[in-house]
Amino acid sequence: MEEKKALRQAVLSRRDQLSWQEIEAFSAEIAKKMFALPEYIAAGTIMYFLNFGKEVMTLKMVAETLAHAKRVVAPKTLVKERKLILSEVLDVVDDLAPGLWDIPEPKAERLRPVEPSEVDFVVVPGVAFDEKGNRLGYGGGYYDRFFTHLREGVPLVAVTFEVQILPAIPVAAWDRRVGLIITEKRVIDCRQ
Repeated sequence: MEEKKALRQAVLSRRDQLSWQEIEAFSAEIAKKMFALPEYIAAGTIMYFLNFGKEVMTLKMVAETLAHAKRVVAPKTLVKERKLILSEVLDVVDDLAPGLWDIPEPKAERLRPVEPSEVDFVVVPGVAFDEKGNRLGYGGGYYDRFFTHLREGVPLVAVTFEVQILPAIPVAAWDRRVGLIITEKRVIDCRQ
C-alpha cells in the first residue's frame, strides 16, 4: 500500500510539471492515435473517464466521438455503494457537472442509465502504467470493480502521457490490466 502511495505521488508530481500547452498538444496527439484504432472505429458505444486536473483531455474527445455518430457513456460515482454507474452523454455542456472530487460526471437530472454490457470500448484512467498493461489507479478501486461487469474481450484502452509510463507497477490479484496504452509518442499493445 505504502509503495503504491509513494509511486502515485511521484508520478502525479511529474505529470503536474507538464505545461497546459503540453497537456493540450499531447492530448490532441493521443486523440488522433485513438480515433485511428480499428477497435475504436468498430465500436458503437464508447465509455470515457472524464478528465480533471492535468489528465489527458478526454472531454474534448467526447465531443469528437459524438461527432463521429457514436454513443458516449460516462461514469457517475456512487460513493456509498463504492461503484460506478453509466449514463449516456448527449451534450458535454448540458449533461455534465463537477461531481465527487470535482471530477466531471453526469448530472443526476440528466441520467440516462446504460448497462455495462452495452459498452464496446473503454477509455481507462490511471496514475501510471507499465508496458505490460498494469495500471496504478487513484486508489479507490472503482474501475477494477467495474471492469468485472463488462463483456468479455471489450478493449480497455489507457490514454496517458509518456511521463506516466513506468518500468513496472506493483499489482494485486484483483487488478485488471489494460490491452492498449496510448501516449503522445506511441501506442503500446499489451495483449500478447
